[in-house]
Amino acid sequence: MLTMKKSFILAFLALALLTLNSLSPANLVSAQQNEPEYATISMPVEYINYAIVWVNGSLWAKIDGTYPIHLQGNLPETLPMVYPTPPQTTNISIKLNDKELPYSNYSDAYPLALHHTAIGDWQMVSTMISPVSDHFTLKIHYEHPLQMVNGSYLFLYDLNISPYLSMANNNSTAYFTVRMETNNTTLQVFTTETDAKWDPINYTVTKDGSTDVVSIVMYSEYSKPLLGDLVVEFSSSEIPEYPYLGVVVVAAVFSTLALVHIKSKRYHAKPALNFEQNG
Repeated sequence: MLTMKKSFILAFLALALLTLNSLSPANLVSAQQNEPEYATISMPVEYINYAIVWVNGSLWAKIDGTYPIHLQGNLPETLPMVYPTPPQTTNISIKLNDKELPYSNYSDAYPLALHHTAIGDWQMVSTMISPVSDHFTLKIHYEHPLQMVNGSYLFLYDLNISPYLSMANNNSTAYFTVRMETNNTTLQVFTTETDAKWDPINYTVTKDGSTDVVSIVMYSEYSKPLLGDLVVEFSSSEIPEYPYLGVVVVAAVFSTLALVHIKSKRYHAKPALNFEQNG
C-alpha cells in the first residue's frame, strides 16, 4: 500500500540519499545502481522512551528517541531525512548532537507522501542534515494522543529498521522503556510484520513507586526475517483526571448553596408579605 513517494523512504525511518521524487520501487533500484556509490548507514542500537500520561482527560504518549547513526563510504554533502508521525502529533523537537534542527511537514507539501502502518497512514516531517559526518546522534521528541480500538488503548512505534541493516552491519537492537502513568490492565505487546499479522512478544514489568515500567527489546538481524513494527495495547481502569474538575465542583456547590439561600429568604419573607396584604 506504499505510494510511489513512500517507496523513497530510506533513512530514519526514512533516508533520501538522492532527490525526493516520485520513483516507483523498481525505478528506484535501477536509479540507485546507476548513481555513484553512497555511504551505507547503520544504527546498531536505539533507545526509545515512552511516558503514557493523562492530558486533559485523554491518554497521551510522550516519546523521546535517541538514535546513534553511523555512515561509511562516500558521504553526501547534505542528508534529507523524513520521519513518520502518528495522527495529531505535537511538540516535535529534532536535535542533531543536541543542536535543534528546523523541520517542516513533508506531507503538507506532498500530500501523497504518507507512511503506511498497521493502524493507518501517517504524515511525515522532514529535516536536513548538513554538513554530514560519519557519526552523529539524533534525538527526537514528539507527543500524540493514543488511539482507542474496541475499548482498548494502543500505540504503534514504526521501527522500519531495514535501511540500517547490511552484510557489513548485520544487526540492530531497539530498547523500549514505557512508563505507564495510569492504572493499566490486559497489557499486550505485539510486532506487526503485516497489517493482518500481529505476533505477541515478551516484555518485562517493574515498579517505580506506583508506576509500571514496561521494558521491551527488539533484536533485528540482516539475515533473518524482520519483526516489523511495535504495538502496545492495554485497557485503563483509571478515571481520567480533568484539571478544571475541582473548579467545576466548587462552582456547582456555591451555585447550589446560593439557590438554597434564595429559596430560604423567599420562604421566610412570605408570611410578612401575607401579613401586609391581610392588614
